[in-house]
Amino acid sequence: MWYGRRMANEPSPQAGVFPVVRPRRLRRTERLRRLVRETHLEPAQLVLPLFVRPGRGLAEAIGAMPGVRQWSVDRLAEVAGEAWDAGVRSIILFGIPESKDAAGSAAWRDDGIVQQALAELRRALPELVLITDVCLCEYTDHGHCGVLRDGEVLNDPTLELLAREAVSHARAGADIVAPSDMMDGRVGAIRSALDMAGFDHLPILSYAVKYASGLYGPFREAAESAPRSGDRRGYQMDPPNGREALRELALDLAEGADMVMVKPAGTNLDVLAAVRAACAVPVAAYQVSGEYAMIRAAAERGWIDEARVVDESLFAIRRAGADLILTYFATEAARRLKAGTTAV
Repeated sequence: MWYGRRMANEPSPQAGVFPVVRPRRLRRTERLRRLVRETHLEPAQLVLPLFVRPGRGLAEAIGAMPGVRQWSVDRLAEVAGEAWDAGVRSIILFGIPESKDAAGSAAWRDDGIVQQALAELRRALPELVLITDVCLCEYTDHGHCGVLRDGEVLNDPTLELLAREAVSHARAGADIVAPSDMMDGRVGAIRSALDMAGFDHLPILSYAVKYASGLYGPFREAAESAPRSGDRRGYQMDPPNGREALRELALDLAEGADMVMVKPAGTNLDVLAAVRAACAVPVAAYQVSGEYAMIRAAAERGWIDEARVVDESLFAIRRAGADLILTYFATEAARRLKAGTTAV
């Protein structure tokens, strides 16, 4: 019985004697590949990020993210409805306020931009899961994620403001709040504030493992949230660190996180797998703006097959352990999944 390998001086196999074990047998056709596929992805596991801004009738293009737009509240149901029809069942909202200040006070106004968006989407698509990003960077005039003093972001004074924002989103109709600021103790502060306000049923999806990444540039254009000075390395995680991710995970779970996230997804698949192995709660991963922009730019130049690379990347994130994937490709990927025409 020959398996395709022979020792030195060993005679060649007789004609007609070939390998018995042939993995290629199960790869011959699309029908067989789908039958034995180990990793499965459904449209409902995709979450579409949406940017909402003041105004009416707006669909403002974002230069660094071709195909992604800033939407006015009155047009949100249009794009969210397209995602819903494709099978996407969840969106996450990022707001661009009409005005900014040092504290980011527009984040918790009853008539704030995200609060208005929540009301509109709840009316138009009552079954859509509405997740809100809880952070201050879009709302502060300095662009940092918390209270800034002498160039330093102050941790503890920021917690109260984040808690106010989360409660405001809950009152406006959010199904899930997702703190992304990376302040120490923010999950506990938000959990306590939600419980005291009567929202003990509302889940927290924590950006538990968020690295200080160079892949956020296009998002900062989209959300108009780039810091005016300095950077966010003092509070977001250092990319070379892996064990620290498990420490952040443990802290957020102890403070009451119901779900956790790894961000960015593509450059941290090893961390995502470690997080999945270390906890029993749902794990999300964010395919961030830079990942989106690189794929789209290469596709526009004809260097890659966009659909194939998008689907391959999403399956890789899923294979690494993500239960949910936040991606700007959500609607188009969901259409292929629903039709059974994925490009991988």
